Amino acid sequence: MSLLEIKDLEVHFPIKSGVLVDRTVGHVYAVDGVSLEVEAGTTYGLVGESGCGKTTLGRAVLRLVPVTGGEVWINGVDLAHLPEEEMRRSRRQAQMVFQDPLGSLDPRQNIESLLIEGLEVHGVGAGRAERRRRVLDALDAVGLPERALNRYPHEFSGGQRQRIGIARALVLEPDLIICDEPVSALDVSIQAQVLNLLEELQRERGLTYLMIAHDLAVVRHVSDAVGVMYLGALVEEAGSDALYTDPRHPYTRALVSAVPVPDPVVEDTRERILLPGDLPSPADPPPGCRFHTRCPWRQEERCATERPELRPVGDGHRVACHYAEEIAAGEITPKGVVGPR
Repeated sequence: MSLLEIKDLEVHFPIKSGVLVDRTVGHVYAVDGVSLEVEAGTTYGLVGESGCGKTTLGRAVLRLVPVTGGEVWINGVDLAHLPEEEMRRSRRQAQMVFQDPLGSLDPRQNIESLLIEGLEVHGVGAGRAERRRRVLDALDAVGLPERALNRYPHEFSGGQRQRIGIARALVLEPDLIICDEPVSALDVSIQAQVLNLLEELQRERGLTYLMIAHDLAVVRHVSDAVGVMYLGALVEEAGSDALYTDPRHPYTRALVSAVPVPDPVVEDTRERILLPGDLPSPADPPPGCRFHTRCPWRQEERCATERPELRPVGDGHRVACHYAEEIAAGEITPKGVVGPR
């Protein structure tokens, strides 16, 4: 059963121009027609390079940025079209863990105030004592002691601050937690601890995660299914193992080829797909397939004019590529951008 269902989600930011009168002269197509489903109790990994729209999509689920079009269903309720007051109440069932653990915590508040604030806003708990008990339960769940309550964010390490961020999300007992690159600002050893904590909490509490990251190794470790975004659109979706062992979209192939392999012999001999050029501007995306300007397998006439639909390809993949089957079969060869690492 799907806990989160996103249908044709669009987030377009207007580009304004003018001195006395603002005029809309264009749009940034940050998210442009994304559809996906996240099963209850599972983790859906969302990956892509910086600027692809994955963080904007996560924020749009909670209406932290305005939604231009589409639907966002959580537990059978379309959050994208709820009135503001109802949306505030609905946010209790879906919380967010942010990338920067220090920047997401108010430095003027101690930890007790930070964690109780959400309970007070949503009217959860019968009085201060009940709310404090909930806060202590959340702190204990993330491995922090009661004495942390009277301390301030700057007194903690980065890993501890991220645990506080997770506790703040947990205290409202949500069904869904959106994790926006929750370990990218942490040391590698601390990353493993935080990821293991998230997995443990999921097993104990039946949580559902939307895990946003650019590190494919992290996403593979924690995700049941993975979606790959490029320039505001979903280009491939598959089970975690299937996507990493048998990527079908050219962009996914390039991302997977860049993941380091711990075997030095394999690492020195394997090939990497080198993508030419930079990510195009989301304010002026290319026509047709948005990846065609960097794609080693592009077929100019069709790829440059016809936008591919996300469709079933192979065993359990959904791929937005006109020639996914031909590329997998080796019937179309890449154009001179594949070389050794």
